[in-house]
Amino acid sequence: MSLSLDDIVGLFETKGHAQYDGEPVTQLEHALQSAHLAEQEGASSALISASLLHDLGHLLHDFGGTPTQQGLDDLHQYRCLPFLRALFGPATLEPIRLHVDAKRFLCARVPGYLEALSPDSKRSLQLQGGVFDEAQARAFEAVPYAMDAVRLRQWDDTAKLADADMPGLSHFVRHLEISIAEHRQALSARADQVA
Repeated sequence: MSLSLDDIVGLFETKGHAQYDGEPVTQLEHALQSAHLAEQEGASSALISASLLHDLGHLLHDFGGTPTQQGLDDLHQYRCLPFLRALFGPATLEPIRLHVDAKRFLCARVPGYLEALSPDSKRSLQLQGGVFDEAQARAFEAVPYAMDAVRLRQWDDTAKLADADMPGLSHFVRHLEISIAEHRQALSARADQVA
């Protein structure tokens, strides 16, 4: 089943007020803060959209509570992709898919990164495969959109501030609309080349 843009907004409005597991923000606050940081750094609409949507998979599962405390990896980075694939292209979807591996990469490459993770993020890291070894880190670097996923991950890590002031969801819908339009244009251009 694919989500429409209205469905995405509705999902944030109905489920986004749930607590972001182990953090002092809601799911919606975390998504907005991530997108806001991306926008402040001049990211493309596709990457701002990825930042807004990267944890949408958490809103699509029914595990309840904090899955990591139950020893579960909810695979949220994959769970949302089938729902978004009809709307967005790889510049949005790939950073979402790769943002968990980006954490594993940053733990391997950035001194102090692992130690700075929140307790829940450290717990989920173990369930997600742990810190990359050197061969895994090199392989990750070679994947298209990996460095966008690293940027997204860094915004993700800092988007956990209680009572932060930032634009609301309606502000970021325009980036979703731009990303959807760009994806449709790319599909149309490809179809014209084949014809």
